Amino acid sequence: MLELREAVFAEWEKRVRAALPQAQALMHPILINTLPAYYDNIAEAITPTYPRLTAAAGTSIAAEHGGERARITEYDQQALISEYQIFRWVIFDVLYREGVQLEPLEVLIINESLDGAIKDAVQAFSLVGSALRERFAAALAHDLRNPLTAAMMVLDFIAVTDDPVEVKNMVRKAQKNLMRIDGMIHELLDTMSFHSGSSLSLQLSNFEVLDVVKEVQGEKIVKEGLHIQSGTTPVTGWWDRAALKRAIENIIGNAIKYRTSGTSITIKINEAHQRLLLTVHNVGQPIPPDEQEDIFQMYRRADATKRNEEGWGIGLPYVRAVAESHGGSIAVDSSVERGTTFCIDIPVDCRPLKDSPSVALPT
Repeated sequence: MLELREAVFAEWEKRVRAALPQAQALMHPILINTLPAYYDNIAEAITPTYPRLTAAAGTSIAAEHGGERARITEYDQQALISEYQIFRWVIFDVLYREGVQLEPLEVLIINESLDGAIKDAVQAFSLVGSALRERFAAALAHDLRNPLTAAMMVLDFIAVTDDPVEVKNMVRKAQKNLMRIDGMIHELLDTMSFHSGSSLSLQLSNFEVLDVVKEVQGEKIVKEGLHIQSGTTPVTGWWDRAALKRAIENIIGNAIKYRTSGTSITIKINEAHQRLLLTVHNVGQPIPPDEQEDIFQMYRRADATKRNEEGWGIGLPYVRAVAESHGGSIAVDSSVERGTTFCIDIPVDCRPLKDSPSVALPT
C-alpha cells in the first residue's frame, strides 16, 4: 500500500480538481494538505503487527486537515466530505487496479479510518468557522462601540447644557457618529446578502467619479493628516454613488492602514473600452499570492495583514460586493518591488447590469 501512495494521490488530485470547484485553483501543497500522513496511518492500521486499530486512533491529523480547509481555502463542509469520499474510492480503485487483494477486515479498517477522518475533519472545520465568526463578532462590537460611546457622551452633554450654540454643535457630532454606525451596519448587511448569493440593491445615477474620489480624499486627509497623490482622468458614468463611495473609502482606508510610514497613497482614474479603472496604490508589506483571495472573504484577513490592526474584516469583501454587483470586479497586485495596488474595474454604464445575478462565495 505504501508503494502505491504516489499513484493514489496522483489519481486523487485529478479527480478532486475535476469534481470540486473549490479545489481547482489550490496549489498542490495546499490541496494535498495532511492526507499523505493520514494515508500512512491507514497503512499502519492494516498492518497486523503495528499497534494502531484505525488511522484515526490517537491522532489529530484529520482534524488539522479540516481546520486548514476552514482557514485557508474556500471549502464548505460538503466539499470537505466529498474529497474524503473521493479519497476512499481512489484507494480501493488503485489497489484493485494494481492487483492488491484486501481481506474483509482490511476493507473494514480502511472504511472505519476514513469515516473517522470525516468526523474529525468536519468537527474541526466547524470549530474553526465558529472561532472566525466569534472573532468577527468581537471586532464588530469593538468598532461599533467607539461611535456609539461618542454619540452617548454628546447626548449626555446636551442634557446638562443650555447653550444653544453648543447644543447645535453637539447635535452635529452625534449625528456624524450615528451615521457612521448606520453605514457600518448597512455595509455588513449588504455584504452578507451578497455572500448569500444576492446582488446589492443598486440605486444608479449619473455622476463624475472624480468628484467622489475628491470627497473621500479630503475626508481622509483631514482625518489622517496624510498626503494622497491623484493622477486622474474625469470619468462620468452610471453607478450607485453611495455604494461606490463606501467602496473607495474602504480601499483608501486599507492603503492608509498598511502603508509604510512616511509614504504616500496614489489614486488613479482611467477609462478604457467603456470601463472605469480606479486604482489605489500604497507601498508596504506585500500580500502573498496564496493569501490574496482571503482578504476578500468575510471573517478572514491574509496573514500579511494580521498585525493587531483594528477592523472587522468586512471592508474588502464589501468592495468586492460593490464591484461585482456593478458587473465588474476588484483585483489586487502586490509585491515587494511594486507595492500593493487595488483596482476597481467596472463598466461605465451599469444600467443594463443592474439586475445581474451574483454567485455566492463560500465563507
